[in-house]
Amino acid sequence: MSELRPVRPGEEVDLEAAQSWIEQELGFEGPIRVEQFPSGHSNLTYLLHVGGRELVLRRPPVGAHVRSGHDMSREYRILEGVNPVWSKAPEPLAFCDDASIIGAPFYLMTRVHGTILRGSSPAPESQTMRSVCGAFVSTLVEIHGIDIDRAGLATLGKAEGYVRRQVEGWSRRWHDVSIDPAPSIDATIDWLTVNQPVESGAALIHNDFKLDNLVLDPDDLTNVRAVLDWEMATLGDPLMDLGSSLAYWAEPEDPPSMIAVAGGPTTAAGAMRRSEIVDRYAARAGVDVGDMVFYYTFGLFKLAVIAQQIYYRYHRGLTNDERFADFGVGALMLGDAAQRVIASRQI
Repeated sequence: MSELRPVRPGEEVDLEAAQSWIEQELGFEGPIRVEQFPSGHSNLTYLLHVGGRELVLRRPPVGAHVRSGHDMSREYRILEGVNPVWSKAPEPLAFCDDASIIGAPFYLMTRVHGTILRGSSPAPESQTMRSVCGAFVSTLVEIHGIDIDRAGLATLGKAEGYVRRQVEGWSRRWHDVSIDPAPSIDATIDWLTVNQPVESGAALIHNDFKLDNLVLDPDDLTNVRAVLDWEMATLGDPLMDLGSSLAYWAEPEDPPSMIAVAGGPTTAAGAMRRSEIVDRYAARAGVDVGDMVFYYTFGLFKLAVIAQQIYYRYHRGLTNDERFADFGVGALMLGDAAQRVIASRQI
């Protein structure tokens, strides 16, 4: 189950103001208390108990200035569009753009109960774990098959030129938050710039699809109840989405630094290898994925930038969350991993 903790210092919610707003907007009355989902590294997520109801509140992290990654109105709009046409997106309830209420824009959604497999989770038995991997791939294929017109998301992003814009944009973000020299990151940026493939098509992509963003049915772990964290979803090349997922998919032989960033127990007995994930995706989607080295390398690079953005906030004193103290080192390790992939041409 998703663990809950008392709210971290510096990330408190003004419960009186939140309660007043919720009563006015949704008509929900009753005593209010709050707990925090502590495992996320980006937008902050809380569980509000209001009377007998459970509401999930999402807001940007304290001190964050990466506007596109923390746009609450955009994330809310995505859920508004996807939930009616695909039941595995959480149901959004209300959006507040008034930062004076709790200190930042936020939105509320329904809570989905279930099991989340994190890197530290006890893994299911081998055959179940393999079936979970199959459900993971099938769910990604389902997302890429969502009808964006039915969801009202045809204007969410510009699909044409997506790969080029992603390489340029994430390179720029790296330079904005870099602190120390990072030769492996610089070399990766150069390689990505000159090795971009022809785009494979366009679809709704999640952009943060990993095992621990899935809520699974506790009685049947192969049944995906919900997909969380839609903050980076957009329209773009689905193979870029697959590559980003591979960056979180560690294997037993990977260096400890890679296993540490795994988005779930992907090194457990029975878990598919990255190559098997790719093959299963190609079969389920009915597409030729070609050479995945570029997409996987880009996924590692993007993950390095995200880690550096988080470390930059910690380094500048904009957050006192000690989990982020080593994220700068982690970003450099991901750059080294990207260089190993480029050299070996293996995912």
